[in-house]
Amino acid sequence: MREMLLTRQGFADALIELGTNDPRIVVLDADLAKSTLTCQFKDKFPKRFFDIGIAEQNMINVAGGMSLTGLIPFVSTYGVFLSGRAWEQIRTSICYGNLNVKFGGAHGGISVGPDGATHQALEEITIMRVLPNMTVIVPTDYYETKKAILAAAKINGPVYVRFGREKVPVVTSADAPFEVGKAITMKEGKDVSIIACGVMVAESLDAAEALAQKGISAEVINLHTIKPIDKDAIIASATKTGCVVTAEEHQLAGGFGSAVAEVLVQNKPVPMEMVGIHDTFGESGQPEELMKKYGITSKEIFEQALKVISRKS
Repeated sequence: MREMLLTRQGFADALIELGTNDPRIVVLDADLAKSTLTCQFKDKFPKRFFDIGIAEQNMINVAGGMSLTGLIPFVSTYGVFLSGRAWEQIRTSICYGNLNVKFGGAHGGISVGPDGATHQALEEITIMRVLPNMTVIVPTDYYETKKAILAAAKINGPVYVRFGREKVPVVTSADAPFEVGKAITMKEGKDVSIIACGVMVAESLDAAEALAQKGISAEVINLHTIKPIDKDAIIASATKTGCVVTAEEHQLAGGFGSAVAEVLVQNKPVPMEMVGIHDTFGESGQPEELMKKYGITSKEIFEQALKVISRKS
């Protein structure tokens, strides 16, 4: 049984570590500090924490101004509000000038659960990755979220990091290597490549175990950085196995799977299947219930792996 930890706690712990070591770190939130856990940074550094209120667009512009003074602002609220309500400000006020602002998009994915469709960000990978100058990271667990935030602080430019609300399985470790833009091979395999991000990495590892019981060797790739995407890792794995399944807790249209497909269609066309949300909004429910209903569990990854293997010539 895997340990279960909050990814948002990794976000908060990283902010406190950054704030301890660098006085330029400031944190802005939009009246959701208890939920995003930026309240923990506020407790440590009250003079470097700014609750802008339910005014996300203004918060982005404030952060942009702060960055121009030499500060390193970390902006946080639910991902659906960051990427949706404040997209134009992120685009024009931050990305256009390549300002040094970091975004913590909480409540990512359908596993948010009872908060329902209005708070479940299922589109932000798509609309963040199209922005010039934006780095997009979807870490898989507590440790990787913490490392992603620490790494984001070292990047000169905007970075969007997506994480969820509920506890998720821990599949990495405190001392595991992490580099922005470099995929991690979680399991070597030769028959099919399963490429995933976020909580779907754990589901992919479970699917690989089930496939192994049928004598199928699945390679599992943790592609935590969607932009810049690790083309070399995708091409190398697809070349080895000859077919690919992608898995994401996000809309399929324009999302993680689409990003992988863009690499493959230009460099190594192979049979490919995708697991994700099929052009629908979510609803209220327990995380595990929603993942089952919307078809984003190890079961669907297993089934799509069998399907894509049957398509190999």
